[in-house]
Amino acid sequence: MKIAIVGSREYSNKTKIKEFVLTLKKKFGERLEIVSGGQVQGADGIAKKIALEYEIDYKEFAPAHYKYNIHCALPRKFYGAAYSVGHYGIRNDHIAKYSDMVVGFIPEGVKSNGTKDTLSRAKKYGKKTIVIS
Repeated sequence: MKIAIVGSREYSNKTKIKEFVLTLKKKFGERLEIVSGGQVQGADGIAKKIALEYEIDYKEFAPAHYKYNIHCALPRKFYGAAYSVGHYGIRNDHIAKYSDMVVGFIPEGVKSNGTKDTLSRAKKYGKKTIVIS
């Protein structure tokens, strides 16, 4: 089960994400794969740290202007491009298509347009979505 955990860069409730991921691990066991967008801060970064700490399969779809790393789901040649804001939309689409479910962690009162875009794309592809504050 490929579950994307995306969210605001301002999201800081590590305990809530950890509890959520460990519940998923209990439910899906070795079939669980955590997916994120490669953002270091906020929900994406927290999800990555937890997945790696608990030896859960992890993949990330970072924007094309990021550097390639061993967790990147796309080929190395996709990364290292010149910055373009459009890379975020492409990244969000990759996450939405690849994942079975997309979970957005958004703090109360925060817009988090990128997270909402990923959730919207996931719905368009018929994927289950959840928003957690």
